[in-house]
Amino acid sequence: MLFESVGLNNLHLPAEYIINKAEHLNILTFKGEMGMGKTTLIKTICAALQVVDEVSSPSFSLVNEYKSATGKKIFHFDFYRIKSIEEVYDIGYEDYFFSDSICLIEWPEKVEDLLLGLHYLEVNISPCNNETRNILVNEING
Repeated sequence: MLFESVGLNNLHLPAEYIINKAEHLNILTFKGEMGMGKTTLIKTICAALQVVDEVSSPSFSLVNEYKSATGKKIFHFDFYRIKSIEEVYDIGYEDYFFSDSICLIEWPEKVEDLLLGLHYLEVNISPCNNETRNILVNEING
């Protein structure tokens, strides 16, 4: 599904679509160049899920944990700074990826080998202009 010319005022539309898809997929990946709005979209998704915690990019901790209003755990990963896949093994990625919790993954390109064979949602964000983005959402059945 392609959402074209998405700005801050209508970011809720792809967020709602992604949430509906996440009912049967717990891994959601977010691709896009630096500054494309991956964290902003994740914040919008978390707001729609009524996360009460402050949502921020886990650039240095690799993973942040949030809870939805229903108590569902949400794990937000940012793999931009990893130097080796061993760092992801060290945090016990299997405990997150293979749970019933929602996993929101920024920079999945850094861990693509770990996603092989998995069923997940891939969100690609690309520039439309300075104010808007195109957001392409695909279901990947690895």
